[in-house]
Amino acid sequence: MTVSIIIKTLNEEKNIARTIEHALAALAALPGGNGAIAGEVILADSGSRDRTVEIASCYPVRIVQIEAPARPSCGIGPQLGFQYARNAFVCLIDGDMDLDPEFLPDALAWLDANAKAAGVTGHVEEMMLGNLEYTRRVQRNAPENRTGAIDRMNGGGLYRKSAIEKVGYLTDRNLHGYEEFDLGIRLRHSGFDLFRMDRRFVRHYGHNVNSYKLLLRRWKTKYLFGIGEVLRAATGKPYFGQMLKELPELKLWALVWAWILVSMGLIAFSPSHLAGLGVVILLFVAIVALMSQRKGSFSLGLYTVVAWLFHAAALPVGYCATRRDPKAWVESRPVGGQNERSQQSGPEAGMEDGPSGRAGAVGSSPRSLIG
Repeated sequence: MTVSIIIKTLNEEKNIARTIEHALAALAALPGGNGAIAGEVILADSGSRDRTVEIASCYPVRIVQIEAPARPSCGIGPQLGFQYARNAFVCLIDGDMDLDPEFLPDALAWLDANAKAAGVTGHVEEMMLGNLEYTRRVQRNAPENRTGAIDRMNGGGLYRKSAIEKVGYLTDRNLHGYEEFDLGIRLRHSGFDLFRMDRRFVRHYGHNVNSYKLLLRRWKTKYLFGIGEVLRAATGKPYFGQMLKELPELKLWALVWAWILVSMGLIAFSPSHLAGLGVVILLFVAIVALMSQRKGSFSLGLYTVVAWLFHAAALPVGYCATRRDPKAWVESRPVGGQNERSQQSGPEAGMEDGPSGRAGAVGSSPRSLIG
């Protein structure tokens, strides 16, 4: 049972060498590998402008990169890698994650024993807890913290390729967020299960930047638009009602929008605009104080409230975004790497047979950051 590890990247020069070395080591540790690389590593790049591709080219991996008119998004990277993947199982990780060396054998065994399962994952260990966003993610009951049967595999995991093919595509290229949830609900609607084992899947290093700068970056890159985009993608689908029930944050964003509209009304229709503004400020301070008490920190409470406002404002913007066919071939080309198979950029490039077409099938990394 061989595995295609897809590493999705965009400007990950600080982490990519370590990520690739962990991926290669995980493949070499598979039963029957005997130290050889039992599978392939595909680096799916969304147009990095740093040294990500240059560094990755030093390793026995297949590197593919989007071409215009394709544009970067959270959904396009995994789908780009999937259309070149050749093995029966696909493991999806980010370019700032270290794959646990013992995860794949456990995950393969679990899928072998559970025929209805489309995918299995483990815990994402956050390493950058100095950032308020990742601290908030760890503290709340986020999807990536739950074990057992789950509705999505946030952070990635191991998927059965045949299950993905049954639902048409891995991830929706139009989504700048919530791509794992979209995949999860499509798989579950088709009768498949998803599961999180109570063990580590990856270490995630994330962005070591100011939390508010990260929030602004996520608006600029359209990451925050994801919830609106995923609702638009499901509109008219038979699972739309199920999606509304399974996204509890929609209730929160509705309340935030009610707060925004009430605040605008107070300022616009109060006999004194200044008095109305004063009430709005007092209401904001009261909400921040309440959240600070709940979070045990003023800085985290303030950030939580500000993040609410950003997320709520992004929802209608995402819903109104234009869409392309998510089943269409992602415009791309091989850009190098020790195991580049061909210069073809059409669908046939991912369908070649023979040992020479197996990215990561031979060789070892020229250096080691994990030994």
